[in-house]
Amino acid sequence: MRMPQNSSALLLGYIVVFALSFLALSLLQTVFGDYIVRIFCNIFIFMILAVSYNLINGVTGQLSLEPNGFVAIGAYITALLLLSPNAKTDMFEMAAPSSFILALHASFLPALIISGICSSVVGICLSFPVFRVRGDYLAIVTLGFGFIIKIFAINNPQITNGAIGLNEIPQVSHILYWCGFIALVAVLFILQLVYSKYGRAMKAVRDDEDAAIAMGINTFKIKTCAFATSAFFEGIGGGLLASLLTIISPDLFDFMLTFQLLIIIVLGGLGSTTGAILGTIIVVGSGEWLRFLDQPLTLFGQDFGSHPGLRMVVFSLVLLVIMLFAREGLLGKQEIWEIRRRRQNGK
Repeated sequence: MRMPQNSSALLLGYIVVFALSFLALSLLQTVFGDYIVRIFCNIFIFMILAVSYNLINGVTGQLSLEPNGFVAIGAYITALLLLSPNAKTDMFEMAAPSSFILALHASFLPALIISGICSSVVGICLSFPVFRVRGDYLAIVTLGFGFIIKIFAINNPQITNGAIGLNEIPQVSHILYWCGFIALVAVLFILQLVYSKYGRAMKAVRDDEDAAIAMGINTFKIKTCAFATSAFFEGIGGGLLASLLTIISPDLFDFMLTFQLLIIIVLGGLGSTTGAILGTIIVVGSGEWLRFLDQPLTLFGQDFGSHPGLRMVVFSLVLLVIMLFAREGLLGKQEIWEIRRRRQNGK
């Protein structure tokens, strides 16, 4: 059966994008050392988390503060699936691992998929009590969910090894390719969703939920769809993060992780997927590039000594200046090609 012309063009476009991405990742792997490659992996992982978080917070307009909880679920599930039974037995110090935890085992890709599905199922279950409220109350409820997951991880050492966490997590080979391609899949999937009828319904909920209800839109269904999709990719991002770091603990998934993602999507523009990508590159990339400011500085032959924390001061000033001149973020609610099209049309 012959595919429609537009579908054939879309498929060809995807093939070209994946081929170019493979060449770009191969170039990065060849040219740069392990440190730079690790930074790119971190950028790709936060790109997954940012575009998925933007789906519920920016596109659907629901002030949710839950990403750290779903990332933690994905990270722990992936780690427990990758670790061998002997490694778990030797690692768990506070309590012996349960028989169910010892029986868990899977290869890398199935572990990521299982982590994403589990996070999505939790998101669907959480949507029933969460979406009974709106606005600031929704933020408080979802914020509590992140704390619950962290406390659960600390108080159940037979499952998570408690506050000690998990270490010696196997790192998949060629992790740069995994992070890069999964980030690409996440971006393409969310863009397709945003430009579908479900995405238009999500934007209607964001702009005026009461009007959306009057138009016959099942707002609970739409918000649950966005929440579950966001949770799925956040779980996968958590699994990638666990494999990259090879060590996780409950303190890694506190509110600061959510706060960093919130900075990224607000900086890029709430509701803009490409804005979330741009915000990730600026926040995560510049955070590493400015690291030299924490080292002893010598300018024009003058020794200024070492000033630990100067990197964060400069970084905060940069963010402040950007937000002063871009009140709605760098791209606002638009994608980068929409801005370019409007400029070409003279609007």
